[in-house]
Amino acid sequence: MTVADRKADYSRADLSSDDLKGLSGVPLFAGFSPNDLRKLLDKSSVRVCAPHTMLFSEGDPADCFYVVLEGWVKLFRLSENGQEIVIEVVSTGESFAEAAIFASQDFPVSAETVTPARLVKINAKGIKDVLRDNIDLTFNMLSALSRHMRRNINLLHQLSAMTTVERLALFLLGFCPNYSGESRIQLPIDKSLIAARLGMQPETFSRTIKKLQAYGVNCNGGEVHIRDVAELRAQAGKIRGKYC
Repeated sequence: MTVADRKADYSRADLSSDDLKGLSGVPLFAGFSPNDLRKLLDKSSVRVCAPHTMLFSEGDPADCFYVVLEGWVKLFRLSENGQEIVIEVVSTGESFAEAAIFASQDFPVSAETVTPARLVKINAKGIKDVLRDNIDLTFNMLSALSRHMRRNINLLHQLSAMTTVERLALFLLGFCPNYSGESRIQLPIDKSLIAARLGMQPETFSRTIKKLQAYGVNCNGGEVHIRDVAELRAQAGKIRGKYC
């Protein structure tokens, strides 16, 4: 059953064994044993949300953080004139807002689901109580946070080193169900949010998708047709030199 098939409206449930198994692959929790992870997330719950559900607003007390099990979430701020500025777009296997709870601060951004989403809501007090009583788990969490930060720095470096054409090509390839031959995929979120995810302006996205036509990629609305997945994958490494 997909998220879209579920009742998507603030419904909550306890973490299942499958959820815990999935969370063990999240960079923030890498290195924790299943038993330690269960202790750490004892007060956590699964939240199933409809699109456009506000999870928290900028300035709210940072009393929790989230891990995305399924779906997409945007983090944003509002300018003085009310314009929405997207800071980050997160998806399956990614966490957000964890830094705020450990700093005992308010949320610096707002968070809203942009698709049906299934999230783990992790209570700040619960996780702090566990860490306060277990020094080994505390050191494991510090190590995990350090690895998480290094991973984000590496991802940012990789992103900045790629051309916009290469970034978009690799993004699209990540949604292809097959490794060769023709593929048609549906963009999972709005093009402007994909642009934010890939570190480019919306108008740059439009120009970039046109450049990919030379590699057998055509976009019609939210549907993308890739002439040959294997060919695009082979060409992806050569794109950088052409558009640097």
